[in-house]
Amino acid sequence: MPNNKSEIVNLLIDLHYLPSLEYFTVLRQFQSVELEHHEHYVKQSYRNRCFINTAQGVQMLVVPVIHKSGKTLIKDVRVEDSVRWKNNHWRTIESAYRKAPYYEHYADDLKEILYRPHTFLFDLNYALLSFCLKSIRHKPDLAVSAAYMQTAAAGYHDMRSAIQAKIPYSSRKHYQPAPYYQIFGNQFVPDLSLVDLLFCAGRVAGSILVASQYKE
Repeated sequence: MPNNKSEIVNLLIDLHYLPSLEYFTVLRQFQSVELEHHEHYVKQSYRNRCFINTAQGVQMLVVPVIHKSGKTLIKDVRVEDSVRWKNNHWRTIESAYRKAPYYEHYADDLKEILYRPHTFLFDLNYALLSFCLKSIRHKPDLAVSAAYMQTAAAGYHDMRSAIQAKIPYSSRKHYQPAPYYQIFGNQFVPDLSLVDLLFCAGRVAGSILVASQYKE
């Protein structure tokens, strides 16, 4: 993370599907966030997948997308027009968390967004990000990039593609797990989607994220 916040006050980052705790430990440190809207879509990334905790262990949820072969801008990537994947995601989430302490507090809003018709992946992810930010009571100024910049402008901390699904969080210095109650297993599972933290911890989720920020 930047050391001099007086000079670097804006975050430039890619938009994920129901982002991880690592993602939010970074996001919470900025009041101005710009979401990359013109990057090329990256397959097998957090852009269309997340991880939750279930009775069978950690499970990946993947949003099926439609894009042309070759390079497609993230803003042009479409979500598969089918209720099947939505049913699969919601039934998995419901089965995993319906007995969690705060499930009823967040479930209806999350389900409504998930089943809302979204043509583009970016729009789905933006709606879910807004829900997540509201739930942790963090209100940054959100903006969407107007064009792709190879190098971020002055005053921006560039985190595009920095948080990758295939590379463990422990290889980066953003997230330091602060354990909280989880409903499955005896061993804490770190860096799941924020929905795990919300359903299990409720209103103290924001405080847990602060405690999870990496410390040298």
